[in-house]
Amino acid sequence: MAFKLKVSAPFICMMILVLATGSNGGGISIYWGQNGNEGTLADTCATENYEYVNIAFLATFGNGQTPMINLAGHCDPYSNGCTGLSSDIKSCQAKGVKVILSIGGGAGSYSLASSDDARQVATYLWNNFLGGTSSSRPLGPAILDGIDFDIEGGTGEYWDDLAKYLSGYSKKGKKVYLTAAPQCPFPDAWIGNALKTGLFDYVWVQFYNNPPCQYSSADIANLEDAWKQWTSDIPATNIFLGLPAAPDAAGSGFIPVNDLTSKVLPAIKNSSKYGGVMLWSKYYDGQSGYSSSIKSHV
Repeated sequence: MAFKLKVSAPFICMMILVLATGSNGGGISIYWGQNGNEGTLADTCATENYEYVNIAFLATFGNGQTPMINLAGHCDPYSNGCTGLSSDIKSCQAKGVKVILSIGGGAGSYSLASSDDARQVATYLWNNFLGGTSSSRPLGPAILDGIDFDIEGGTGEYWDDLAKYLSGYSKKGKKVYLTAAPQCPFPDAWIGNALKTGLFDYVWVQFYNNPPCQYSSADIANLEDAWKQWTSDIPATNIFLGLPAAPDAAGSGFIPVNDLTSKVLPAIKNSSKYGGVMLWSKYYDGQSGYSSSIKSHV
């Protein structure tokens, strides 16, 4: 027996809108871990504002140093006090959020002395944060989704080797996502060569604290030029616009919500590599409500 399903015009319009939004939609990536007043990791994911959370930072590693995580104000890694985060990490992942360990940062002590040093760091990351095994996993037994390269110091050497060694672990089961947070002047001074490997899944470019390529007082040209260079020259599938979540979150580069949604996003979302927006950081986003204000536009 045949029958006709009567579909109303508003329903059709709504479906077209959903499809259009889905095809051009992006996600929000957030950094968490550098302010004890920003709420728990589980609460961060419970907002449902973020698709990616970068735990910041593994700030000491490489060149013979004992690797050490620094989650300022949240827990004390020296007394194994951060292992309780394991349940939070699993809670986030159960909601579909990718939880990534960010290595480096603006104030860390890190560098790679050789390709072999890079291999040793990769082995450490695999055994202590990813799918390997260790008796002293700093964040407990939870298996993180990947590693974020937020390299802002040291030298630009051997980060490509670290990316290759980490990528090799994807063959052992669960995929190891690689992400990076380069500065917007192209190419990035530290991880420019690493990004050429094409091994990075998500690249959140820091369009702040970099006046030559960031947005300033309604002028979008510099940002747009830099965006086009990043999306055309870097072999990554998803490139994100990295922004401060509040005026106080960075020295410069904050974009008011109205400017972002009416001028900046419409200018960059036509790129097939557009992945969304990265925000620094959860503390400032909690103060400003920035992610909630832009979520439906990203």
